[in-house]
Amino acid sequence: MTQTENTRQDGSVMSPALAGLALCILLPSLGTSIANIGLPALMEAFGASFQAVQWVVLAYLLAITTLIVGAGRLGDLLGRRRLLLAGIAVFSLASALCGLATALPLLIAARALQGLGAAIMMALAMACVGEAMPREKAGRAMGVLGSMSAVGTALGPSLGGVLISAAGWPAIFMAMLPPGLLAFVLVYRHLPASPPAVQKDGTGFDVPGTTILAVTLAAYALALTVGRGDFGGLNLALLAGAGLGMVLFLRMEARAPFPLIRPGMFRDRPLSAGLAGSALVSTVLMATLVVGPFHLSQTLRLDPARTGLVISLGPLVAALTATPAGRLVDRLGTRPMSLLGLAGIGGACVLLALLPTTLGVAAYIGPMLLLTASYALFQTANNTGVMSGIAPTQRGLVSGMLNLSRNLGLITGASVLGAMFDTGGLQLTFAAAAALIGLAVATLLIGKGNRNTS
Repeated sequence: MTQTENTRQDGSVMSPALAGLALCILLPSLGTSIANIGLPALMEAFGASFQAVQWVVLAYLLAITTLIVGAGRLGDLLGRRRLLLAGIAVFSLASALCGLATALPLLIAARALQGLGAAIMMALAMACVGEAMPREKAGRAMGVLGSMSAVGTALGPSLGGVLISAAGWPAIFMAMLPPGLLAFVLVYRHLPASPPAVQKDGTGFDVPGTTILAVTLAAYALALTVGRGDFGGLNLALLAGAGLGMVLFLRMEARAPFPLIRPGMFRDRPLSAGLAGSALVSTVLMATLVVGPFHLSQTLRLDPARTGLVISLGPLVAALTATPAGRLVDRLGTRPMSLLGLAGIGGACVLLALLPTTLGVAAYIGPMLLLTASYALFQTANNTGVMSGIAPTQRGLVSGMLNLSRNLGLITGASVLGAMFDTGGLQLTFAAAAALIGLAVATLLIGKGNRNTS
């Protein structure tokens, strides 16, 4: 028995392994937020339009969204540690290629490759918690991973601005190479290997189902992102295509010998409730990231520096709250903490919808701090609850589905709640957000039951 295995069995904290997994969450989040701040510099460097350079962000997000479920399933089949190491290597190599790109199409292609590595890292880091930590400390580990996601989101704009000023736009991609190499070393040396899945009826990777699902998710994501807020004929066609693709996918999965997602999994009520709750809460969270800057700058008339400071408070609070939230989850249970987190988010949305703007920035900061702290608690509890009851042979797949539900919620929130803000302002947006949280509470209450992931 290895020293790493002994460390896991005696219940002590495996800090090197957990640090490696934390970097696997931090870097993909940083890869999104740090690129956003670099778009103006890329427009100038390549002499391109905004519509062209936005694909530096979209290619990355689309790759993650379309590939994350398949990446999780492959990890179950091939061994999660083995594929996680490959994902880190791909992400690190792609980061270097981004920094060396001499033309915008090459940069976009490298970003798509980086998104592939990020999808593998995000899907499998959470799935590997079972190998890295004893079950009674899973909540703490999930809290650490959740805090890294918030840190990456908060760190990106400020770090990106410093790097671009000091060394130009390639530095924002090259900067991810050293921590990527560190993550590879930590995972390689300290994370126990996970054996490939072995099932009585054999194993296989569902290539047709994975392809249909990827195309379907891409159509949905593009339907809500192209056009910069103008929902026209192309968006409707893409949305219709996504609906047809989902119907086809479900029919294929019902007949596939080795389905990517077994239809019976959705009869597991806690799993379905956890996935739905994750999507609904992420939809609301995205409203704060999209609506917040406009409200602060246009309605409250804050200058860019003060707007950026206020916006950064949310991710900072989430990062500081996630680890204590993990301890609460380990001590009090996932279900009560999920409900408490939802109550806090819902209460914050109600305050944002009702408090008059004449109260100034305090009427925004107070509820926002409550919302982000409660989000950290919900995310930690929900992720722990979903993953704790999953068979080892399906941890990668379910982790991929959980990350996918979050990504789809973020995409939906940016489009739908962003459009609602344009129509009715902050109050209408967060009234709708409060209704979504009410739906999440109902979903969680209805989803109480026994686990069934067969």
